[in-house]
Amino acid sequence: MLKKTLLISVLIIAVAIVAFAAGQKMAGKTNKFGMPTSIVHIVTFRWKDSATAEQKKAAIDGVKTMAAAIPGVKNIWLQTLRVQSPTQDKPYSGVVVIEFANQKALDAYKDHPAHKAWEDVYLPIREESRSHQATNEGGAPAK
Repeated sequence: MLKKTLLISVLIIAVAIVAFAAGQKMAGKTNKFGMPTSIVHIVTFRWKDSATAEQKKAAIDGVKTMAAAIPGVKNIWLQTLRVQSPTQDKPYSGVVVIEFANQKALDAYKDHPAHKAWEDVYLPIREESRSHQATNEGGAPAK
């Protein structure tokens, strides 16, 4: 019984030493991150009370169609996890993010026929929205 207890104690100490050493090795490492010069277009919005579930789905799905048609769209984000609203009495409904390769792609998006077609679906059911664009140094200058 004593041998078994001693063996278990040695194993626990060995595991603790390995875990400690691994933690020390990781403590000196810095998280690596990128600073892309692409441009992200972030839209927060609130649906009209009259908007149906089908209309909302069509508007969100329409972002995929639009992104596929506009050159320079790199990525899109469509699932809202959290959105901060300016007031709690009329909270925003969601957020959509579109990543553009560069300023030229963002500028082309504004008047692209696919964007205009998407607006025909989105604008009638949108009560309010705010849009923001961001990039990193070397990307598009602030306007």
